[in-house]
Amino acid sequence: MAQSGGPTAVINASIAGVIEEAYKHEQIEEVYGAQNGILGVLNEQIIDLSEEKNSTIKGLLYTPAAALGSCRHKLSFGSKDPAKVAEAQRDCERILEVFKAHNIRYFFYAGGNDSMDTADKVSKLAQQQGYDLRVVGVPKTVDNDLPFTDHCPGYGSVIKYLSTAVMEASRDTEAMCSQPTCSLIEVMGRHAGWIAAGTVLAKRTDEDGPHIILLPEVPFTQETFIAEVKETIAKYGRCVIVVGEGLCGPDGKLISFMAGKFSKDAFGHTQLGGAAESIRGIVEEEVHVKCRTAKLGVIQRAAAHCTSKTDRDNAYMSGARAVQLAVEGKTDVMVILTREGSGENIKYGTGTAGLSDVANNEKMLPRDWINEAGTLPNEKFIEYAQPLILGEISIPHEGGLPKYARLEKHLIEKKCPEYGAK
Repeated sequence: MAQSGGPTAVINASIAGVIEEAYKHEQIEEVYGAQNGILGVLNEQIIDLSEEKNSTIKGLLYTPAAALGSCRHKLSFGSKDPAKVAEAQRDCERILEVFKAHNIRYFFYAGGNDSMDTADKVSKLAQQQGYDLRVVGVPKTVDNDLPFTDHCPGYGSVIKYLSTAVMEASRDTEAMCSQPTCSLIEVMGRHAGWIAAGTVLAKRTDEDGPHIILLPEVPFTQETFIAEVKETIAKYGRCVIVVGEGLCGPDGKLISFMAGKFSKDAFGHTQLGGAAESIRGIVEEEVHVKCRTAKLGVIQRAAAHCTSKTDRDNAYMSGARAVQLAVEGKTDVMVILTREGSGENIKYGTGTAGLSDVANNEKMLPRDWINEAGTLPNEKFIEYAQPLILGEISIPHEGGLPKYARLEKHLIEKKCPEYGAK
């Protein structure tokens, strides 16, 4: 098993689900983890998880981030550069070389869109070579943008934490608004506004923040925005705004003051940031009120102290179900989460979607889940999101702070030439 992409508060619960379920099946003789995602396979850095203490594996249920280590390494088969396509082919062949050397027959990859693409490519090459390998994806992303699944493990916890943070920041703004004031909170969300939308759960009355949520799905119009800020300040003496980092104008260009100057990650995605500062400039220049900004960055996705129990349980279920599917003979699929019922009677289950169908696709926030003005999610969204943040988990503490688990990471002996060697 391996983990990839941005960590979450519950991705380790999925790994715990894989590990504990795997030991229940006699046809699985060894349970390994790749150190730092698919790079760990390429470098033959493979951890023997049977050497880990049971208490450590249990500790993964409340430990944030990626215990095995993560990476952002894309197999660039779709590149227009022939050299990158050739490199991707070599990487796939190397992965199979390592799998064959250690008789690895089940591969579970916990990640998002690009990770499912990697898993799909590896599985297809194995089939071409006649190597019996079952590949199952485990959904993971705080962005909640994987298609087919009701929601993604990690999402419920990130919006539980952010809603709490917005509630607290809103009270701080309220306390300091002897003069008209504005607060801006920037949250993650490259193209989809699921994370920003989730902060609406902090709003229990009209007076509560956030008063405005700026979503990537709704093009930003400065005149409309300024009018709503002025109206909110006239009513409450303050305005609390949440902005998704991927906010764009009507022309499709990023609002960020750094637009055009971003670096790229390993998947070719633009490294975002600065949307709140751009909006701050507009507020101070056009509304003429004091405006503060807060950018929570990566801490929002690793806030285990605010984990949703529902989210954690569904993450574990996804990992365990992945193993069951593989043992049953299924391959080339990702576990998806389903829901039945409503309100307090919701029950979550699992299904499957094809890896190739999931790969590189994004699920956007439906427009009919946003109010007509495009500035707040409506009751349809709240009905969807509220159940995902329910329940709290107990985390052991030491010296007044959480005591998280850490794998010892005993590496198995290498059998292949060094990665990249001729």
